[in-house]
Amino acid sequence: MSEAQGALDALVALMARLRDPQQGCPWDREQTFGSIAPFTIEEAYEVADAIERGDPGQLRDELGDLLFQVVFHARMAEERGWFDFAAVAAGIHEKLVRRHPHVFAGAATDPAQLGREWEAEKARERMRAAAQAGAADRGALHGVPLALPALMRAAKLGRRAARVGFDWPDAAGSRAKVSEELGDLLFAVVNLSRHLNIDAETALRGANSKFERRFRCMEGLAAARGLTLERLSLEEWDGLWREAKLNAR
Repeated sequence: MSEAQGALDALVALMARLRDPQQGCPWDREQTFGSIAPFTIEEAYEVADAIERGDPGQLRDELGDLLFQVVFHARMAEERGWFDFAAVAAGIHEKLVRRHPHVFAGAATDPAQLGREWEAEKARERMRAAAQAGAADRGALHGVPLALPALMRAAKLGRRAARVGFDWPDAAGSRAKVSEELGDLLFAVVNLSRHLNIDAETALRGANSKFERRFRCMEGLAAARGLTLERLSLEEWDGLWREAKLNAR
């Protein structure tokens, strides 16, 4: 057994001990997915902070804390008979092999194509997952987590929409200037919101929700007319968007 495998087995066993109904830790025993989720998010941010600080020791510790969150959730799932840590590890292993055909299946390694293939495979995975779950919503925006920070979610919604062609053709003109001062612009908008007694996070969450409603409306309109999103022209997208603004405020 490798050192890494032994350490991981010990951690999984420790988690089981902490959750033991008779001899475990009272605090650990009473936790649920919902109560642990905020800690999982916090630990992910602390990993990012350690990376930003360039502190290897802190990064090692924070990665351990984040790994413990994964083990914690896997243990609670195992107790419910859903899956265990081994299934989690096997699942991500299988997914990564599938998403890297250029490494494991001898596929072409054109750099320009890799990103497109990666996103296409992720889209197929979401469709399969939605089909297995019997989900009615299988649109391009399906599965973007509501719990993401509003700015991060806005960017993800934009990327998802762009994959099917709903995007500006380029950022010519003021791109260089906006890119140079983008942080200042965002900071100014947040402070304007403060002066107007508007919570910027709440405002952006509202904008995210409005974008989702309108995009889903466009998907419905396109489907009703037998249109394929990826084949729409800019003019057709613009027409659908105008309709969606009227129908999905």
